Amino acid sequence: MSAAASRLVLPADALPRGRAYGLLLALVAPRPIGWITSRSADGVLNLAPFSFFNGVCGDPPTISVAVARREDGSRKDTARNALASGEFVVHLVERGHLDDVVASSWSFPPSVGEVERLGLETAPGACLATPGLAAPRARMECRLVGHHEVGNGPVDLLLGEVVAFHVAPELLDERGRVRATELEQVGRLGGWWYAPVVERWELPPPREAPGPAPDRAP
Repeated sequence: MSAAASRLVLPADALPRGRAYGLLLALVAPRPIGWITSRSADGVLNLAPFSFFNGVCGDPPTISVAVARREDGSRKDTARNALASGEFVVHLVERGHLDDVVASSWSFPPSVGEVERLGLETAPGACLATPGLAAPRARMECRLVGHHEVGNGPVDLLLGEVVAFHVAPELLDERGRVRATELEQVGRLGGWWYAPVVERWELPPPREAPGPAPDRAP
């Protein structure tokens, strides 16, 4: 039996919703974590982590973050605030932040600011009004440039153009590039599992097409 033939086929539409979601979380991993501050119309500074987060465009630099709805179908604070203010701030999650990241995932009411509740220090924005956190060594100020409702939840998919990068000097080399070996990123796995990046290696792209040369007619 071939390796492919030995795989179980699990049609997504035949699976219970929770099982399909669990498979997705476990298989699409590790996922970067976007730790996001956003401010409500009442001035409450919200903080929450999201692992359906990634970069989508380099020019201009643009990120995406998917924010699931609450069980009653209402928007979570991050999505509601971003849609109202048109901005949010995304922080890089490193190993030393993980306890606060998990604590900020608690579902507080909109009137409670996680930043104040957890006693975290803030830092002002350079281009936008929403402040960030002082401790993370990298953050991105983002202006909302797109919003889509996705799926049956639905999920609020936010697109944010990065208008300012804040990076600690020790993370950059003499050419202004990030030193990958200096970072201690943490990714999200399935369930309640997290994975720090503990091993890195550099692998330059091939200089010529890999594999055997294509056949050519004489």
